[in-house]
Amino acid sequence: MKGKMKGVTLVADWDPKPEFKLGAKDIDGRQTYLGSQVYRNPRLEIREYDIPTPGPNEVLLQVKACGICGSDVHMAQAGDDGYIYYPGLTGFPCILGHELSGIVIEAGKDARDKRTNKPFKGGERVTTEEMLWCGHCKPCADGYPNHCENLDEIGFNVNGAFAQYIALPAKTLWSLEPLADVYEGDDIFLAGSLTEPTSVAYNAVIERGGGIRPGDRVVILGGGPIGVAACAILKQAGASKVIISEPQPERAALALAMGADYAI
Repeated sequence: MKGKMKGVTLVADWDPKPEFKLGAKDIDGRQTYLGSQVYRNPRLEIREYDIPTPGPNEVLLQVKACGICGSDVHMAQAGDDGYIYYPGLTGFPCILGHELSGIVIEAGKDARDKRTNKPFKGGERVTTEEMLWCGHCKPCADGYPNHCENLDEIGFNVNGAFAQYIALPAKTLWSLEPLADVYEGDDIFLAGSLTEPTSVAYNAVIERGGGIRPGDRVVILGGGPIGVAACAILKQAGASKVIISEPQPERAALALAMGADYAI
């Protein structure tokens, strides 16, 4: 697919603090795992790009929905010293946006749909993992792709989804078609864009936190998007009581709607 598109691009100056030292995975002038120690004077620009061409194992998506994460905000915000707030993996300039869903427009010759185990036909509704893991290093082999030795992150050091199109590896895509009986129209894309932050909450409270036993009581401190998602996850996991601590009335009300029993 040929043509041009526009993308919301974060630009910042590579200006390491005096005490900063390049890490083993950092690339001088291009990428660091300590963004708040390196990138200064962030600004947003609307830039024009070629619509990406998918490689043999990639898929071109038309973006239908993309959330604004706190990470996006913290990459665009700077402290009094001019350095960005976000402390993690960053490589600018970069199109922001990683909480996305979309429609398959074009696929490489070796790209396969996990739901059907067949080549993509086009038109499939999908979401994606945010972390682009290699699948070859030891952490990936051990089942920890979030610790990948060759990690890229959509919207952090490779172009993200605050654009009309994005090309992604087929291995990170997950079908939204099973949700078609639950969500009507474009609501399926809104639900798909919430998959990534909900997965963050699941990883925190189930995978890393160890989960709960049926009947346990749970207190969640903070009703941001991750905290609210954790309310739903832990209630479904069998918590007898879910208590959310949140001072903002609107967030507390949403947490109650999502499964919390009490808000304090």
